[in-house]
Amino acid sequence: MNRDIHSWHSPRLNKQMEVAVYGHYGFALLLLPTAAADYLEYERFHLIDAIAGPINAGKVKVFSINSINAESWLNPNMPPRHKAIRHQQFNEYVFEEVVPFIKSMTSEDTPIITCGASLGALHSVNLFFRRPDLFSGVIGMSGDYDLSTYTKGYHDQDVYFNSPVQYLPNMEDHGLLTQIRRSNHIHIVTGQGDWENPDASRRFSAILHAKGIDHELDVWGPDMPHDWPTWRKMLPYYLESRF
Repeated sequence: MNRDIHSWHSPRLNKQMEVAVYGHYGFALLLLPTAAADYLEYERFHLIDAIAGPINAGKVKVFSINSINAESWLNPNMPPRHKAIRHQQFNEYVFEEVVPFIKSMTSEDTPIITCGASLGALHSVNLFFRRPDLFSGVIGMSGDYDLSTYTKGYHDQDVYFNSPVQYLPNMEDHGLLTQIRRSNHIHIVTGQGDWENPDASRRFSAILHAKGIDHELDVWGPDMPHDWPTWRKMLPYYLESRF
């Protein structure tokens, strides 16, 4: 498998940010880490190995980026308002730096699908629904799509606009909704095993139904916990059967 590490100093985050790239061809899969992890997390936990087939076959080219969750909502010593600001800076880093980088490594018309597990699922879903002009779809695994779950009671406009379950019901931008509805790849997947919260995915699916957004809700069984063995089964299944 072709594997390259790229790095640059992000002006929006004011820090060095790395990206691991796997594969040669195919649509672009943008991986968002789970909690406070880094760009090599999916490799360390063998999820990259699990999707080696589609990567080596030229179906997908994977871009795995760093998170800054430890510098925002998972930092117990940071004032909540500063956490919200940092989260917004991360969004801009993805929109204004990562997306152009992916285009430079593929082509202008290569579809980009966001993907993540756990907190990475929230980020991947939020990035897609905020900018469907940049992203073509999303695979969210074992996510809770309300940022308030992580803010310890703090709420402001930035929490609202980074919580898909909060802003989507009130979305009236018909141009944005039209772009979202064009996607054939909105996959909300969860297990029902230990530490999973399938009702969070069901709640989000109900909101999508109410907004007329076609999507797939897939609730796997009670033998699927909130853990890497589950995601190592989910992601290859979706890459091989839905793309």
